[in-house]
Amino acid sequence: MTETTLSSTEAPAKHVQKYTRNQPYLSKTLVNTKLTGPESEKETIHIELELEEGMSYLPGDAVGIIPTNREPQVESVLKALGYTGDERVLDHYKVEISFLEAITSRLAIGKLTRSAVNQLGKLAGDAAPAGLKALLGPDNKALAEEYVWGREFYDLITEFPGLIKTPQDCFQVLARLTPRMYSIASALEAHPGQVHTTVRVVRYHSHNMDRQGVCSGFMGERMPVGTLVPIFLHENNNFRLPADTDAPVIMVGPGTGIAPFRSYLEYRQIMGHKGDNWLFFGEQRSVSDYLYKDQFQAMEQDGFLTRLSTAFSRDQQRKVYVQDRMREHADDVFAWLESGAYVYVCGDAERMAKDVERTLLDIIALGANNTLEYANEYLAAMKKAKRYQLDVY
Repeated sequence: MTETTLSSTEAPAKHVQKYTRNQPYLSKTLVNTKLTGPESEKETIHIELELEEGMSYLPGDAVGIIPTNREPQVESVLKALGYTGDERVLDHYKVEISFLEAITSRLAIGKLTRSAVNQLGKLAGDAAPAGLKALLGPDNKALAEEYVWGREFYDLITEFPGLIKTPQDCFQVLARLTPRMYSIASALEAHPGQVHTTVRVVRYHSHNMDRQGVCSGFMGERMPVGTLVPIFLHENNNFRLPADTDAPVIMVGPGTGIAPFRSYLEYRQIMGHKGDNWLFFGEQRSVSDYLYKDQFQAMEQDGFLTRLSTAFSRDQQRKVYVQDRMREHADDVFAWLESGAYVYVCGDAERMAKDVERTLLDIIALGANNTLEYANEYLAAMKKAKRYQLDVY
């Protein structure tokens, strides 16, 4: 069943997935290309992965990628602990594997957590040094948060050596290496047998070491075309296109938050949906950070993408963001809302999503010539009707 046949009261067709995080599909990397230009301060990549026949997804869904830890990082941990990697351990399912495999693909040796610090303290017991004890427990939460920032497991075991007595102890201290979820950036109908995603490769320098995001670094450095990668598809029924295909849609997706809206637009275009589409996209510089520029501009030129509003914060002296563009078009945004538009926001939860929501409230209050209290009620009603949906992280 396609969404074009749904009534407003029906839910999307249930996609039963054969593969899961515990039983992933080994997918082949078809495309791994850089979207950002040489002038960019960011490294954003476009990934295309092959799907087995029968694997399916809807716009708004996510793809789970199961990474491995970097080889130099693994070697550093083995060296710091004094093990070869040939030692035998039992994994989370009590299956015997080598310690090298455990450190490579089972345990989270990347970004350090307070939990790992506390577990090391628990493991050490009375033998815990004063410096470690000072980081333990709820009373020392603030100090521990400050300590773990920008550090990895390697930093912990070199600062507090000798507390891990056996390779198996690492399973008590460290969390599992978990899959990372990425918004799907394609419509299956436009790319049969494929799933696409958009990833910002995280790199940073802290505590005198170059570091990178566990999964984004894996995808950016160790996933060339032809690589087999364990993946699974994940439903997100809280981020769905309107069942009414004539409904207008406003999409706000700065940075990699653009991913699901590429999927939305491809789907609505190929399925012949008649509703108007308005995309707000923001990044730093138009010359180097305009993700999927040619595709979106072509959609705008042929009239399918009704409006395309971009905000490139570094292209002028005063920084301009997506919420600024929304304010500039406040009358039109409110007119779209009054005509039944659905609003979707994807991206940074901490700042962007809050700023966009505040802007929406101001636009509603101004457009209705009413109070912020009224605007809050208006937006609450939109949320209840699923006309205001967020996919933020």
